[in-house]
Amino acid sequence: MAGPFFRKKEAAERVPNPGIAPAPQEKASAGEPDSSSRSDSQSGLIAAGKTQPDKKALDLIFAVEQMLQARAHAESSNDELLDRLNHSGSHIERLGKELRNLNKVIEDREKDIQELEQRMSEKNLKIDQVLEDFRELQDTMSAKVDELKSTLDLEQQKYAKLMQKHHEAHVDKHRRIIELEEKISRLETENGHLQQKYETARQEKAYLSGMISDFTSRMTAPFSSGSPDAERNEEYGDT
Repeated sequence: MAGPFFRKKEAAERVPNPGIAPAPQEKASAGEPDSSSRSDSQSGLIAAGKTQPDKKALDLIFAVEQMLQARAHAESSNDELLDRLNHSGSHIERLGKELRNLNKVIEDREKDIQELEQRMSEKNLKIDQVLEDFRELQDTMSAKVDELKSTLDLEQQKYAKLMQKHHEAHVDKHRRIIELEEKISRLETENGHLQQKYETARQEKAYLSGMISDFTSRMTAPFSSGSPDAERNEEYGDT
C-alpha cells in the first residue's frame, strides 16, 4: 500500500513551483499553447485599446498565466495530497492499532515466557538436586560395591583355603579308611586265628576238666565191681 503513495508523491514533486520558471523542455513541450495564449492576449489588447503591447508586458502576462496554472495545479495536488494524507492517517491509525495489539500479544508472550523460564528454573533446580542426590548415592554405592568386592575376595580366599583343607581332609580320610580296612582285614584274620586257638584251647580245657572230674570221682568213690569203671574207661577211650 505504500508503493502508490510514494509514486504519487514523486509525481507531485515533479510539478514546477509557481515562483520558479519552467525548464526548457517544459517550455518546448508547451510552446504552442503559450503562443496561442499570447496571440489571444495580443488580439484582446488590440481590440480593446488598438495599441500593440511590448515584449515585457507579454512576458508578464505569460508569467501570470503560468502562475495561475501552477497555482491551480498546486491546489489540485494539495487536495490529492490531503486525500492521501487522510488515507495515510487512517492507515497509520490502523497500523497503530495493530501495533498496540501486537504489543499486547508480545507482552502476553513475554509473560508466558517469563513464567516458562521460572518453571524451567525451578525444574532445573530440582534436576540439579536430583543429580546431586544421584551422585551422592552413586558414590555411596560405589564405596559399598568396593567394600563388597573386598569382602567377596576375602570370602573367596577363605573358600579356596577351606576347599583345599576339605580336599586334604578327604584324601586323609580316604587314606585312613584304606588303612582301617586293611587293619580290619588283618584283625579279622587274627581274630580267625584266635578263634581257632580259643576253640582248640576250649576243647583241651574241656578234655582236661573231664579228666580231672573223672580222676576226682575215682579217688572219692568206693571201689565197686568194676562195671562203672569199665563204662568210664570205654567213654574216655581206655581199654
